[in-house]
Amino acid sequence: MPGGKLELGEDPPARLAQEISEEAGWKATVGPILDSWQYHIREGVDVLIVTYGATIDTDAAPVLNHEHKEVGMFREDEIADLPMPEGYKRSIFDWFERLQEPVK
Repeated sequence: MPGGKLELGEDPPARLAQEISEEAGWKATVGPILDSWQYHIREGVDVLIVTYGATIDTDAAPVLNHEHKEVGMFREDEIADLPMPEGYKRSIFDWFERLQEPVK
């Protein structure tokens, strides 16, 4: 999942759009905050994760950049088996659900 550290004074949605562009080669529209949670990386290293929904307006495949070993697109029924923290999975399932809701 594209993302990165937020520098002091940066706008979170703008930073995320930049990360998506850099890491996947897509122009993205960043939507609502989906979730936030504390991720324990190792003893003494914890980070606050804030996830957002985002949409892209392209059928182009994501671009693999130097920050990642592989890149892919996944269907909703494949998410549960991906090797990632449960907090990310929770956010992805929430976003799939929101995308299915009728527009008001």
